[in-house]
Order: sequence, then C-alpha cells, then structure tokens
Amino acid sequence: MRVLLVGAGGVGTAITRIAARRAFFEAMVVADYDPARARTAVAALGDDDRFAAEAVDAGDEAAVTTLLERHRCDVLLNATDPRFVMPLFRAARAAGATYLDMAMSLSRPHRDRPHEECGVKLGDEQFAQAGEWQSEGMLALVGMGVEPGLSDVFARYAADELFDEIEEIGVRDGANLTVDGYDFAPSFSIWTTIEECLNPPVVYEAGRGWFTTAPFSEPEVFDFPEGIGEVECVNVEHEEVLLVPRWIDARRVTFKYGLGREFVETLKTLHLLGLDRTEPVTVPSAGGPVAVSPRDVLAACLPDPATLGERMHGKTCAGTWVRGSKNGAPREVYLYHVVDNQWSMTEYGCQAVVWQTAVNPVVALELLAAGTWSGAGVLGPEAFPAQPFLDLLTAYGSPWGMREQ
Repeated sequence: MRVLLVGAGGVGTAITRIAARRAFFEAMVVADYDPARARTAVAALGDDDRFAAEAVDAGDEAAVTTLLERHRCDVLLNATDPRFVMPLFRAARAAGATYLDMAMSLSRPHRDRPHEECGVKLGDEQFAQAGEWQSEGMLALVGMGVEPGLSDVFARYAADELFDEIEEIGVRDGANLTVDGYDFAPSFSIWTTIEECLNPPVVYEAGRGWFTTAPFSEPEVFDFPEGIGEVECVNVEHEEVLLVPRWIDARRVTFKYGLGREFVETLKTLHLLGLDRTEPVTVPSAGGPVAVSPRDVLAACLPDPATLGERMHGKTCAGTWVRGSKNGAPREVYLYHVVDNQWSMTEYGCQAVVWQTAVNPVVALELLAAGTWSGAGVLGPEAFPAQPFLDLLTAYGSPWGMREQ
C-alpha cells in the first residue's frame, strides 16, 4: 500500500507517528500547503525512508491528482479540515485511488426552517456520487476518525453482537481535559469545532427520518468512565447521525457533545458577534483594505491544538451508548475508548484528542491493506465488520471498554 496523506497538522502528524510503528504499507507521502510542516512531520520519524514530504494545495484537485500519480499512491488519506473534502474526494477518484477521510462534506442549513428541517446534510455531496464509485469498483471510506469512525464501529458491533433490537444509538463524547495558562483553548481545530457546534444539530428517528433542532438543545448529564465523571452534553451536528441509519436498524440516533457550559457560552458569544462567519469582511491594514474571514482570524488568535500537549492534563472519552433489547430483556450499554493525555504524550508526543482521532484511520488502512475490510462505493465504518477493527485497535496498545448501564 502506498498512501498520500494530505494534511500535516496535529492529526496528520499523529498519523505518521502511529503508522511508523506498523509494517503494512510501502510508502507514505506527507503533503501540506506549508512544506515546512510536512518536512517537520517526516523529520521527526528519523531514518524511516518509507516517508517523504511534499507541498500541495488541498484545494487544487489537479495538483493532488498529479501527486497521487507521481508517487503511485493507491490511497488518499485526508487529514485536512472539511472545507477540502470535496476537492480531495474528486482528486482520489480521478487518480483511481481509494479515499479515506475523518469528516464528511459540509452541510448547509435549510433556508427557511433551519431548526426543523435539514438543508444539505453532512456527506450529501459524497453520497451523491456513490453510484459512480461503486460502478468503477472504487472505495471511499468516509467518516473514519474517532467520532465519526470508532463510534460507528461501536454501533456496528452493538448491532451484530449485543442487541436483537435497538431503540436508540447515541454517541456521547466527554473529557476532563484542562490546559495550563489558557481559559479558552479548544483541543481540536476551532474551525471544525465552530462548524459542528453552531450548525443545527441533526437527529434521526425511524418513520420521520432526519430532522434538525436548535444548537445545544436537549442538555443531559452523562457519567463518563475511568474517572472523567459527569459532564453536561448537548446536541451537536455530527456525521454519525447521518451514517448509522444507512446501515443499522435503530429507532433513534443522536450525537451529544460534553462541551461544558462555559465553552457553550463562549461559542454563543462568538456567533453573536459574527466571529464564526466564513465569508470575508473588509478590514483596514497598513497596506490598505484587506478581505479576511472572521473564523480564520479567530483560528489564528487561538493556540494551535497540536502544541497544547505539554500543558494539557486529563482524559478524553469517545463512545457510543446503545439502548434496546437482547433475548427479550432490556439492555443498555456504553462502548467507549479513553485516552489519557499523559500516556499519549509519553508514548507518541501527541496530545490525547488528536492521537485518538489519528489512530483509527491507521487501523482502517491496515485492515484494507490486509483485505480484511473491502468494498466499493461511498461507505461508512458501519458497512464493515467491527470485531477485526476492535481487535486491531487493542493490538495497537489502546484497548476499548464496555459498561453495562
């Protein structure tokens, strides 16, 4: 397997460090808009000649296609933010390469009823091309990070092994992470955090289909395992709600994020001030008027999440809560994966949130390389058997857990 990894930020760098310990691939080309970032990621791996650095604009489909062909890469792994999903998705198909991402194509709210009806849903642009990918015998594995990704694998495992009927699948994400010296320092890309937290959340119900609610709706307190404890969780737009019902029979699917009240209020304030907007505004500068995106300015003002590891303390938990019945009796479980920041920093030099996101696409790549996972079309993690993935994740030194509720 020859892989083109596009994006050498926090998650991309973590991918290289995890992959470097595995033998399933022949080459990994690390490409980034900033060539220095790509070179730094590769240099940190020492003399492993399977890795090479390149410069590429993720929005330039032709350039990405050329890079895939020049390095004879048969897989494109997208580690950029969701703005670049579609150009990279199209470039992979043009080059005849398998495509993997960790977040799907962007949504657009319903023009008139944004908190009741879906407009363009997450992944709609990709699934619109599923027929072409399938007819050409090509695979696009979408949403293969931690959430979405591992959370979807948990849903598949629950459906196959733990339940006869499922009432609800609810992804629940929480942490007790703190960052020394910062009152507000998101542990993941602020661009992506704003996109998913301030868009109308999507809920799925059998018989009704997909519909939306107001941001941060339906708050609940969820007790997370391994000492994290109780965290208030709220509805957030996320890919699992759009993926799980395509392959798994459940009467309701939700996603709730343990943001905490202070974080939610900060996001609401940013929205109130218009600082979450992506459309450029004109501002004065020493060289004359300049058009800038408020969200890009905000991202530039905040610390890079990849640099926070040394200041970060605590654990992060990704998991899937499932309620239903088995052998006629009610059952409720929480399948989860916890990463301690101290462990990920000691073992890999990566903070917990980006490491937890990065390990899952590497596991998926290894399953594809071995032929354990295979398929054609635009498929989510739910379309594949879960047990091989969970076994391999444990073999990577990062076991998962299950709690009867």
